[in-house]
Amino acid sequence: MATPQNRPRRGELILLCALLGTLWEIGRGQIRYSVPEETDKGSFVGNISKDLGLEPRELAKHGVRIVSRGRTQLFALNPRSGSLVSAGRIDREELCAQSSRCLININILVEDKGKLFGIEIEIIDINDNNPKFQVEELEVKINEIAAPGARYPLPEAVDPDVGVNSLQSYQLSPNHHFSLDVQTGDDGAINPELVLERALDREEEAAHHLVLTASDGGEPRRSSTVRIHVTVLDTNDNAPVFAQPIYRVKVLENVPPGTRLLTVTASDPDEGTNGKVAYKFRKINENQSALFQLNENTGEISIAKSLDYEECSFYEMEIQAEDVGALLGRTKLLISVEDVNDNRPEVIITSLFSPVLENSLPGTVVAFLSVHDRDSGKNGHVVCYTRDNLPFKLEKSIDNYYRLVTWKYLDRENVSIYNITVMASDLGTPPLSTETHITLHVADINDNPPTFPHASYSAYILENNPRGASIFSLTAHDPDSQENAQVTYSVTENTLQGAPLSSYISINSDTGIVYALQSFDYEQIRDVQLLVTASDSGDPPLSSNVSLSLFVLDQNDNAPEILYPTLPTDGSTGVDLAPRSAEPGYLVTKVVAVDRDSGQNAWLSYRLLKASEPGLFAVGLHTGEVRTARALLDRDALKQSLVVAVQDHGQPPLSATVTLTVAVADSIPEVLAELDNLKPSVDPDDSGLTLYLVLAVAAVSCVFLAFVVVLLGLRLRRWHKSRLLQDSSGRLAGVPASHLVGVEEVQAFLQTYSHEVSLTADSRKSHLIFPQPNYADTLISQESCEKNDSLLTPIDFHECKNEADHGQQAPPNTDWRFSQAQRPGTSGSQNGDDTGTWPNNQFDTEMLQAMILASASEAADGSSTLGGGAGTMGLSARYGPQFTLQHVPDYRQNVYIPGSNATLTNAAGKRDGKAPAGGNGNKKKSGKKEKK
Repeated sequence: MATPQNRPRRGELILLCALLGTLWEIGRGQIRYSVPEETDKGSFVGNISKDLGLEPRELAKHGVRIVSRGRTQLFALNPRSGSLVSAGRIDREELCAQSSRCLININILVEDKGKLFGIEIEIIDINDNNPKFQVEELEVKINEIAAPGARYPLPEAVDPDVGVNSLQSYQLSPNHHFSLDVQTGDDGAINPELVLERALDREEEAAHHLVLTASDGGEPRRSSTVRIHVTVLDTNDNAPVFAQPIYRVKVLENVPPGTRLLTVTASDPDEGTNGKVAYKFRKINENQSALFQLNENTGEISIAKSLDYEECSFYEMEIQAEDVGALLGRTKLLISVEDVNDNRPEVIITSLFSPVLENSLPGTVVAFLSVHDRDSGKNGHVVCYTRDNLPFKLEKSIDNYYRLVTWKYLDRENVSIYNITVMASDLGTPPLSTETHITLHVADINDNPPTFPHASYSAYILENNPRGASIFSLTAHDPDSQENAQVTYSVTENTLQGAPLSSYISINSDTGIVYALQSFDYEQIRDVQLLVTASDSGDPPLSSNVSLSLFVLDQNDNAPEILYPTLPTDGSTGVDLAPRSAEPGYLVTKVVAVDRDSGQNAWLSYRLLKASEPGLFAVGLHTGEVRTARALLDRDALKQSLVVAVQDHGQPPLSATVTLTVAVADSIPEVLAELDNLKPSVDPDDSGLTLYLVLAVAAVSCVFLAFVVVLLGLRLRRWHKSRLLQDSSGRLAGVPASHLVGVEEVQAFLQTYSHEVSLTADSRKSHLIFPQPNYADTLISQESCEKNDSLLTPIDFHECKNEADHGQQAPPNTDWRFSQAQRPGTSGSQNGDDTGTWPNNQFDTEMLQAMILASASEAADGSSTLGGGAGTMGLSARYGPQFTLQHVPDYRQNVYIPGSNATLTNAAGKRDGKAPAGGNGNKKKSGKKEKK
C-alpha cells in the first residue's frame, strides 16, 4: 500500500469550520455562512434576520428577498424564522468541481431601505463520491526483455471530492513480479506506476492478472478497483518518443467545428511494425473528449464541437503514443481558449417600484437593475446609462447592481407614464449593447385645483321661464386623476330680494348645469350674480370659484298702461273741450301711456280705433296727441266719443284702449246744458240682454229637435195609414186649395230660419234678428187650428195635430206646388231637385228677407207693392188668400238688412208717435258695425 506524504488528516478541522457558523465582516458589509453539501431541503444556513438587525416576521414587511443571478436558486428565506435555508440539493462537485474552496455569493435586497447586502456561503465538502477509474479493465503489454525496475503508468482514479475526502492512496494486489509506486506531481496529483521487480519470461508465464485499488481518506472510506491484465510480449526494445514533452496551443472560442488545432508527433526508432505508432487520448474527461478529435494515425487534433470560453477557458490532457510492441510514449497538451466578444450584456430588473408618487423627493429609488456580461476582460466590462433626457439617473451599487433614482421632482399632469430605456454596453471590439425598457407609472396626488376656462361667465334667460329650465352649463377641468379629478359644483349661498339664492337657482353637482327653480320676472329681477365653486374629491379637497352673471331678458308680457286720461272716481265722465272755432291740427288732449317692458317691447304707437264722427279727429302715431283733422262744423254733434288704442311693438304685440269724450262747444254753459246727455246709461235691463238672447236661442234649438223627432213619427204613421187616407180623399174635395199649405213649400220657407245678433259694447244697445220658427212637413188648416198667433207654438201644434188625427185627411194635391220657375231665388234655377227648398245661397236669402220686410212695411201702411192684397206680403198669389200676415212673424223690429245703413222699424210705432229706433246717430253706428 502506498500513501502520499505530508498530507495531514484535516477532516475534523473542516467539519468544525462548518459548524462554527458565520463570519461577519463589518468593514465590508459582507455576511458569511457555511453549509455542508448534500443537505436536505430547508436546512438551516444562517440567521439572516439577526444579522440584518430585523425581527424574523418583519422580512416580508421590509421587502427582504434574494436577488442573486443564476439559473437555479440554491437558497431561500424562511419568513417565519427569519433564517436562510437551503432551497434544494447542493452538490459541491457540480458547483465548484475541484476547487479547494467552494464559495457561493448571493445578494439580499432590503427594498424598504433600498440597500443590498452581499452573502458569501461556503459549501463544505463531504465524502459522497468514490474514487473512480475511467476503465474497469486495463491491458498492459510488457516485453519479456524488460529489465527489472521498468515503470509502466497505470490509469489514475478520479475523486470529485476535495481535501481529505479526495483520492489518498492506491493498493496493488500481491504479485512476485510487480510492485506499485505512487508519484506526486507538482499539482498534487497522485500518479500510480507499475514497477517490474523481476524479469519476465513469456514462456514461463505469458500473462499476469493484477487488481489496482484506489482509496480516499474520508469517513467512511470509499474505494474502487480496476483489473489489470499484463501480457508478456516478445522483444521490442524502443518506445515511441514525442517531439515535445508539452504542447501548448491557443484558440479563439468562435472557431468553427473541424478546425485543426495542431498535430503531435512521436518517433519510434524500431523498424517495421515495431516502429509504427498509434495516438490516443490518455488523460481526458468525458466533456473534453466530446470537444476534441485525435487522429490516431497522424496525431492531428481538431475541434469537434464549438468551444465556449464562458463554459471552460482552459483544457489539459495527455496524449499517448504506442507502438505494436506496447511501448508507450506520453506528452501533455495544454489548450487555452481565448475570449471573443460574443455575448451581449444582460440587464435584469431586480425590483421596480411602480407607481411612484409625483411628489417623491429627488434621489428616490425607482428600480434595482442587475447587469452581467458572460465575456471576460474588457468584453465583460459593462457600462449602463439612460438614453433620453428623463428625470432619472443610474447609480452604481454593489457588485454589478445599479439603482435607478430620480434627480428632480416629477409631475404627473405633464407626464403620467415614463418609458425609460436603459442601455447596457460592454467595452469589447466591436462593443455589444442591450436595451431594456422600463415602464414607470407616476401616481397622482391632489396638487391641482379644478379650473374654469374663463374667469367669469354670462348667461341669459327669458323671463317667464318654466321652473326647472336649464340656464347654463359650467365645466371645470382638473388635471389630476381618479378621485382627485372628480369635480363637484355648488353655488355659494347668498340672498336675492330677501330670499335665499338657493330658492331661485340650483346647480347639478355632477354636471355643472345651472337650473332655474322659479320663473323670473324681468320687471322685478334684471340680473343675478352667482359664485360657483368647483371642488375635487381629493384629500384634502381643492376648489376654485368663478362668477356667473345671469341676465333676465324681457318678454312682451305687459300691456301698455294708460296714465292719462284716468277714469274719475266720483262716477262722473271726464270730458275734453274742443271749441267749434278750432282749426285743423288743434290739440284737444293727449293720451299718455307707459309699458313696464323694455326695449322694443316698450315702444308704443297710438291710433284711433273708433270715433263717433270719422275723419274729425286724428291721433299722433308716436305722441298720442289728439288733434282735429278738419275744421269743426255746426252739424257736428256736441258729444264726440273716441276710442284710442295704444299698442307696443313686441311679439306678439299687446295693446290697451281708452275712450275719450270730447265736447264740441265754444262756451262752458253750452257744455253744462248737455251734461245730462253725456251721462252713461245705467239701464239694468241692458246688462241682462245678452243672457236672454242666449237662453232664447237654446230654447228654440230644443224645440226644433223635438219637432224633428215628431216628424219622423208622423212619417211612419202616415205610411201605416196610407189606405185610410186614400179612402177619405173625397171628403177633402170641398176644401179650397188655398186653405192648405204644401209641405214642401213650408219646408222651403223654413230654410230662411236664422238668427243674427248684432251687439255694440259702446252704445249698450242691441239689434236682434230672431225670426220665430216655421214648421214644415205639416198640413196646417185654418179651420182645424183657429189661432190668432202669428205662428203655432209647440204646444199648440201638438193640440192641432191631435185634432187632425181624429179626422180623415186626404193626400195633398200636387197641383198647388211650386214649379221650378215659380220658386224664389236668382232666376229660379237654384237647386234642380223637386223638394221645394228655398234658395241655398246667402245672397238669395238676403234678397228674400228684404222682400218680406218691405212687404210687411207696406202692408202695415195699407199699400203692398209685392203684388198681393193687403196683409198678404204678396204671397196670396202662391199660397192663397188664407195665408195672411198673421202667419208670418214680424221681422221689422230691430232688423237690419246686410249692405244697408237703414234699420226697419215698426210701422205701428210710427202711428203711436214713437221715435224710430234708429235715428241718424244709429244709422252711423250701424254702418260702423257693418265695417267691423
